[in-house]
Amino acid sequence: MKLLLSPASPYARKVWLAAAELGLEGRVEVANASASPVADTPELWALNPLGKIPVLITDEGEALYDSRVIADYLDSLTPRRLCPADGEARWRVQTLHAAADGLLDAALLARYEEALRPEPLRWADWRRGQGEKIRRVLDMLEGTDLRPGDDARICDIAAACALGYLDFRFAAEPWRPARPRLTAFFDTFTRRPAWAQSDPARAT
Repeated sequence: MKLLLSPASPYARKVWLAAAELGLEGRVEVANASASPVADTPELWALNPLGKIPVLITDEGEALYDSRVIADYLDSLTPRRLCPADGEARWRVQTLHAAADGLLDAALLARYEEALRPEPLRWADWRRGQGEKIRRVLDMLEGTDLRPGDDARICDIAAACALGYLDFRFAAEPWRPARPRLTAFFDTFTRRPAWAQSDPARAT
């Protein structure tokens, strides 16, 4: 399998960590790819018409996207499951996964607003709205029993990647105050060896 990613992408980090948790990292060849909401990327478009990463090319040559689809595919390859196969527990994990990805969506849009949009066109109320989405998800996750250990699920991986992205891109807007449970979860999860190996700061 071949995984196209950018080291700074939190969605790509989530997929790589999922592969590591499942013991699949040795079967996944990693290749850097660039993606931009404003630049032409014809080689990436040929694989994903949305022009986004990550993209996983399976051993059969099929291109899979987005990160949730890729994580689900990887989860089907081993007995160790990151998400229950069925029942109420599956939908709980999937909903938490969607919430963590939604936090990332809002953070990435805020990042684009600051880094890519010309300053005269920036919309303060829109940026504030993304920040409110981030805050609400953080508060919800504070009340959730996340798992930082060997029984980590895909929702736990996604939550850790979202928190890591906030540290990486929005260090001036700390999320830890008043969220001790979430802080403890993150501090424990980030001691896992694969976390350091996937640190985007190593590639910037």
